[in-house]
Amino acid sequence: MVEEKDKKEESKIDSPSAKTGGFNPVKKFGYGPRSPKGEYETKLLDLARVTRVTGGGKRLRFRAVVIAGDKKSKIGIGIDKGRDVSQAIEKATNRAQKNLISVVIVEGTIPYPVEAKFGPARVLLKPQKRGRGLVAGGAVRTICDLAGIKNISAKILSGSKNKLNNARATIEALKKLKIK
Repeated sequence: MVEEKDKKEESKIDSPSAKTGGFNPVKKFGYGPRSPKGEYETKLLDLARVTRVTGGGKRLRFRAVVIAGDKKSKIGIGIDKGRDVSQAIEKATNRAQKNLISVVIVEGTIPYPVEAKFGPARVLLKPQKRGRGLVAGGAVRTICDLAGIKNISAKILSGSKNKLNNARATIEALKKLKIK
């Protein structure tokens, strides 16, 4: 009995709030354990060879654009460069998992139509009835799929074929969604 009381008292002293006099930084600032990184599904959206011209010649690197999502309303985009393809993909995946946003999903779709612009790319997202499915193309389709949106209609309004700008415009549109 005495040992159990000692253990309880020790555990109270070790808590973050006990050390800081009742102030818990985990609750206040959102620090603390994150969800495990293995639970996110990732897809490579774009891989490009980029060069930097220096006095000695050209330096070749690879730029990877990765989308990460849990199919339960969390989605993130990561862009990074590396000396080889695998390094670029790994760095972009880590960045995508750090840049997650939460998307408002109501009964498998978005609550209302939304339009967004990023650079020259413009994207329109519209909610659909249950059973309609995911009617979108390119980067928009990948993002909506990984975010867990099952019924949506999307249109890239600009003439932009740039996957990165279309993906960023889609993320901006999903950020605009709020619960009415």
